Amino acid sequence: MTKLTTAARSAVRDRFPNLAKDVKSFPVRDGEEPWTLREAEELAAELLAEKERLEGELAVADEELSNLLRHSGDGTGDDQADSGSSALEREQELTLVNNVRDLLAQTSHALDRIAAGTYATCEETGLPIGKARLQAFPRANLSVEAKQRAERRCAPGRRRCLIHLSEPTRLARRG
Repeated sequence: MTKLTTAARSAVRDRFPNLAKDVKSFPVRDGEEPWTLREAEELAAELLAEKERLEGELAVADEELSNLLRHSGDGTGDDQADSGSSALEREQELTLVNNVRDLLAQTSHALDRIAAGTYATCEETGLPIGKARLQAFPRANLSVEAKQRAERRCAPGRRRCLIHLSEPTRLARRG
């Protein structure tokens, strides 16, 4: 973990006034040390910075997609290759925008869980997610075991995926 700037620490304390109390109730897995306030503040600061970055990225990507859609017919003529290329470019930009939206939703959900004092608790089982998992992937809302079960339910060929919203494989769901 990195050392927080005064501004980052202040932003965390403003957004999460009960963090010093709540961190004591964040569960840990067997063999893990309890959460410290510093660890929780560092993860919260990381998530706040990520949210800000994603909001900026989404604004740019939305603008690029709007421009692409607005000018999608300009200069393509009747050439099927040009039309296909434009369609592929629009699809790629739309995928990028949707992925950024998903990451932003996951990040916001993690921040909401910190504010609610439920961070580090698996949303499916109520058991600890694990400090190591959260330090590697701060947006996680499922324990490794619950995540594995969810991925099995979303095996290829299944008509509907049951992956939870704020897990990264949601981006690859099948519909």
